Amino acid sequence: MTKCIMVQGTSSNAGKSMLVAALCRIYKTRGYKVAPFKSQNMSLNSFTTKENGEIGIAQMLQAEAAMIEPSIHMNPVLLKPKGDFTSNVIIQGKSIGDMNFYDYQHKYHDTALNAIKESFDILSKDYDIIIIEGAGSPAEINMRDQDIANMEIAHMADANVILIADIEMGGVFAAIAGTYVLLDDYDRSRLKATVINKFRGNLDILKPGLDRIEEITGEPVLGVLPYDETLKLPEEDSASLTTHVFEEDKDITIGVIRLPKIANFTDIDPFEYESDVALKMIGVNDDIGDVDAILIPGTRNATGDMFELRESGLADKIIEKSSEIPIVGICGGLQILGNVIHDEEKRESKHGTIKGLGLLDIESSFSRQGKIVTQSTATIPDNLEGLAGEIFKDIAGEEVTGYEIHEGTTELFNSTALLNIKTGQGNNEDGLLDGASNGNAFATYFHGIFHNYNFRREFLNYIRAKKGLEAKYGEDPYKTQKDYSLNRLAEIVEEHLDMDIIDELIFGKKD
Repeated sequence: MTKCIMVQGTSSNAGKSMLVAALCRIYKTRGYKVAPFKSQNMSLNSFTTKENGEIGIAQMLQAEAAMIEPSIHMNPVLLKPKGDFTSNVIIQGKSIGDMNFYDYQHKYHDTALNAIKESFDILSKDYDIIIIEGAGSPAEINMRDQDIANMEIAHMADANVILIADIEMGGVFAAIAGTYVLLDDYDRSRLKATVINKFRGNLDILKPGLDRIEEITGEPVLGVLPYDETLKLPEEDSASLTTHVFEEDKDITIGVIRLPKIANFTDIDPFEYESDVALKMIGVNDDIGDVDAILIPGTRNATGDMFELRESGLADKIIEKSSEIPIVGICGGLQILGNVIHDEEKRESKHGTIKGLGLLDIESSFSRQGKIVTQSTATIPDNLEGLAGEIFKDIAGEEVTGYEIHEGTTELFNSTALLNIKTGQGNNEDGLLDGASNGNAFATYFHGIFHNYNFRREFLNYIRAKKGLEAKYGEDPYKTQKDYSLNRLAEIVEEHLDMDIIDELIFGKKD
């Protein structure tokens, strides 16, 4: 019979996702078949699974920690905010449309809950242990009757709950005690232990508070997890971009346009692992400054963000820079780099059809063909024009992988395709070509394109050569560091938490 445990938080970003990932790796290493599960997630960072469905990027990472293939059943409900209290609702990997908060809560609650139960049952047949992640806080007492993310799921799965709290946010003891107090007896009966996360300092100073919290809750504090700056793992929340620190002493600087509706920004993650590369987040009202390349990432609203680029004047600054340095677009960034984004029905925003930056001779259109969601493979053509042809000439013919999540198609005019599709959708219904290249600009619909080490290496080595720096080869630092981080995360949890109690919470007390 499948065993379960659930991690809930006193707030969003308390450390739930990372603790679930750590437990997935720990029990996988012990020889169990382990799967992560998050019934409902709200995130703009999503991943395409083998079923060609969308899940939150955190569940992809947790599956990687468990050393299994991600599945839509690990995150059966995904909400992708679009603004104005409206989200794209994705159930078991497929979009069922955009809806406001009220309609979702009152008209689709049962549909979502039924999908959650079905997905949980499917996982239960294949795995020994399911590590469940909650969402936000379980103490949202104003919405308890609509809950399908926290205590309702704990009861459904018959799972004991570990409550994790982030000490960096302040008021950690009040957050823990308050959560216990606000829950009724039925829900409180599921809370079995507490963890404090992100601690820096002398643990002896904290100990009286830990003892008092155990008195108040009647449950053990499993331990205190230290803040470890060596860990580098994908972030799920776009709020993480506001705390990004630009390291000015690096040899290479890549400017990343922080679009107002930025999405799938984990596309830039691999650059964070390159020792000589700094990422500079550039808001619409910021100066670009001295950068070696500009990357325009994905967005949940290409026409709205293009309007903001024009209004702020940043569009003109990007165009000016395009004569000097590479300009790269991914997904919505591809559409923004073109001549026109056609949106006569105003599906993307109130701005409708809008002129793009005009750096690629392409036009993109939104229609009612639905969202394209697929894992994709392609090869790099040997006839690439423009700067991309120079950059990638030594890996022409090589295969790259990625995943596509986009509405809209793109027509090439005098631009050449960046990739030849093997599997996936790419620019249009033919499914033969993806992306575009001419001049110093190139772009693709492939999320994860820079996760392909050879593609990223050639791009960076071109910049290194331009700056008189030595080319780099060898192992992929992104893969190496991410593997290290997952293993180190598991080690930290085993070192600092009482694993005997966690074992009991999962398997029951030994006779």
